[in-house]
Amino acid sequence: MLTDYHCHILPEFDDGAVDAETSLEMINIMKEQGVERIIATPHFYAHEERSLTEYLLRREDAYESMAELAAAQNMILPNIALGAEVAIEHGISKIHGIDKLAIEDSEMILLELPFRDYEEWMSEEINAIRSEYGLTVVIAHIHRYMAYYTPENFDRILQTDAVFQFNNDVFLLDKEAELLKQLKDEKRSIIFGSDAHNTDTRRPNWDLLLERCDPEVIKASNELLPFVAEEVVIGEG
Repeated sequence: MLTDYHCHILPEFDDGAVDAETSLEMINIMKEQGVERIIATPHFYAHEERSLTEYLLRREDAYESMAELAAAQNMILPNIALGAEVAIEHGISKIHGIDKLAIEDSEMILLELPFRDYEEWMSEEINAIRSEYGLTVVIAHIHRYMAYYTPENFDRILQTDAVFQFNNDVFLLDKEAELLKQLKDEKRSIIFGSDAHNTDTRRPNWDLLLERCDPEVIKASNELLPFVAEEVVIGEG
């Protein structure tokens, strides 16, 4: 089941889909590219949210508005699960209920590191989330931090007990593609996501991954998420 582990399809929520129409256009592109399961991962910035509860309610509302439009269009939605792209900030691990941001029906939580050089507190927050909640940590778009971290500090991140998520466009970048090969050879857990935000500059790009990536690596990515649900029919077909 081809799975997009990281994308921003929820409408009017973050810097992703600007409205429900765009959400459905993005989903249709994904379906055409063979995607069968989508993990919606809107940004969670603790310093911008009034509460975790309010975030979860807004996320549900965004999903429902998208689903309602799909129903009105008699559109068949693929398997969609809600998650979040959680920014690592000071004290993030101490937010009560932070485990509710894990991917639905799983113990995997997608974490985004700060785009500045590494500091020890980052690992402390990651380790606390993993140990206190029993979650599997997924580091979002691991290759993007190479431009910000010193080689020594980047190596420290690679030593994290985590799953490493790569964006599908990693194959367009030589150094970043080498990182993917390195982690594959080390038999680290790797998953993929489009990190799609729209239908233009950051559109779904699974055609690129399917063309460039070893099918066995894609297969392992798809199988890492344990739950499998049937496709849901919205509206009367």
